[in-house]
Amino acid sequence: MSKRNSAASKTAARERLRIEREREAKRAKTRRQIIVACSVVAVLAVAGGIGYAVVQANKPSYWEDAAKAKLVAPANTSGKNGTTVVMGKASAKKTLVMYEDPRCPVCAQFEQTVGSTVKSDFDAGKFKLQFVGATFLDRSLTGVGSKNALSALGAALNVSPEAFLEYKTALYSAKYHPDETEDKFKDDSYLIKVADTVSALKGNAAFQKAVKDGTYDRWALEMSKTFDSSGVSGTPTLKMDGKALTDSGGKNAPMTVADFNTALNAALKG
Repeated sequence: MSKRNSAASKTAARERLRIEREREAKRAKTRRQIIVACSVVAVLAVAGGIGYAVVQANKPSYWEDAAKAKLVAPANTSGKNGTTVVMGKASAKKTLVMYEDPRCPVCAQFEQTVGSTVKSDFDAGKFKLQFVGATFLDRSLTGVGSKNALSALGAALNVSPEAFLEYKTALYSAKYHPDETEDKFKDDSYLIKVADTVSALKGNAAFQKAVKDGTYDRWALEMSKTFDSSGVSGTPTLKMDGKALTDSGGKNAPMTVADFNTALNAALKG
C-alpha cells in the first residue's frame, strides 16, 4: 500500500469518527431533552396530585354539606326546626328532660340499669318525656356515629314515638351499643340491623330509606345545636322544672333505680 493510500485511509477514518461523534452527541442531547421533559411532566404530575389531594382534603365533608341541605323534621316534633321532641300522656303535669348522646357509654349504662323504670313511670303517666340529642362525642372522639344514629332516631320518631323509644333502648342495649371509641353507628347497615329488633321498624322500607338517604341528617345537626346551646355539659343529664335530677352525691345523674326514684319523687313534689 502506498503512502498516499495510507494517508487517505487515515483521513477517511478520522472523518467517519468525527461524523459518528457528532451523531452520538446529537443522540445524547436528544436523550437529555427527553429526560428533562419527562422530569418536568413528573413534577407537574406530582404537583397536580398534591394539588388534587389538597382540593379534596379541603372539600366540605358530607356532614358540612348536610348542614346546608333542606331541613326535614320528623313527625311527632314541634318547635323551631322540629327540635322539640316531647311525648307522653296529656294528663302528665311535669316533663322529664333527657339529654343523651348516642355514643355515650354512661347513657347506655343508665338505659340498661334505669331505663325500664323510666319507661314504666312514663307509661303510668307520672311525667312526659322530652328528648334532647347530643353529638359532642363525634368531636371529642372523632367520627360521625352520634350524628348518624341521631338521624336514624329521627327516622324512627317519624314512624311513632313508641318506635323511637324502643329503638333508643335497642341502640343503648348491651348487645348493640359499641365501645365509645368504636364508631359502629356510622354504618347505616348497622343502624338498620339494630332497628330490625323493633317490631315497628323491622323491614320498614320507609324507615330504611330515610336512614340510607340521610333524610333527617340536617335535623340531627339542628338537634345537636339545641343541646350545645342548652348549657348542659355532659350526658346523661336529667332535668325536671329546670333542675337536674342527681344521685345522692348531688353531682351526677342517678345511675341506680333507688337513686332515680329518690330524685324523681323529690322533683315531682317540687
